[in-house]
Amino acid sequence: MDKLKFNGQILGVQPRIRLIRSFDESSHNYLGYNIFINGSIDEEEKTFCIAIGKAAQVKFGFRTGQIIIGQCLPVSKPNNEVAGFYKVSGLVKIKDDKIFKEPPPYLDKPLKLEEYRKRGHRRLSAKFYLSSCQYCHWACKMATEIFVDKWDSSNMKYRYETFCYGPKSCENYNSGPTRKVPGRNGKVWEEEDWIDVENTAHRSPDE
Repeated sequence: MDKLKFNGQILGVQPRIRLIRSFDESSHNYLGYNIFINGSIDEEEKTFCIAIGKAAQVKFGFRTGQIIIGQCLPVSKPNNEVAGFYKVSGLVKIKDDKIFKEPPPYLDKPLKLEEYRKRGHRRLSAKFYLSSCQYCHWACKMATEIFVDKWDSSNMKYRYETFCYGPKSCENYNSGPTRKVPGRNGKVWEEEDWIDVENTAHRSPDE
């Protein structure tokens, strides 16, 4: 398949993390970054998201306001990605448009993946993610794979979950309802609030 050409202005950059759940167990794959763009892809004007690897972000230092061009392919497994496009090549940063004299911290260049992992995250309301956090670099929408029965890899469920890596004092933060994970024989495990507290216990309120 021929690659699609795209161009546009970056609205936000967030970590590209895949969450894997098996009842009360979970793990994360830190894959790279998701870049949200307002522009054109395959000659269609739209807002879209591309997935890139860690090395590309290190090389280009993408952040809100920059204008970029490149080529990509539609993702082959939409359940496994937040972005609609990946396998990006031919990236060029054609304009570093500083749309803010002093950008809000949440719209500046994202952290290194190792720093996100070190900070730990809290559950973030999907509703608040859309209304307040969609382009914040502290926020993350994760493609989530659920092994309903860890002994049967064919029994899988997929969904998206939203999280916050930002300061615990953020006024825009809202945790939303607790998350429930289906298991064998109709059992359900609930991820309670104490897990978020434990994940971020090493950080001060403004950290």
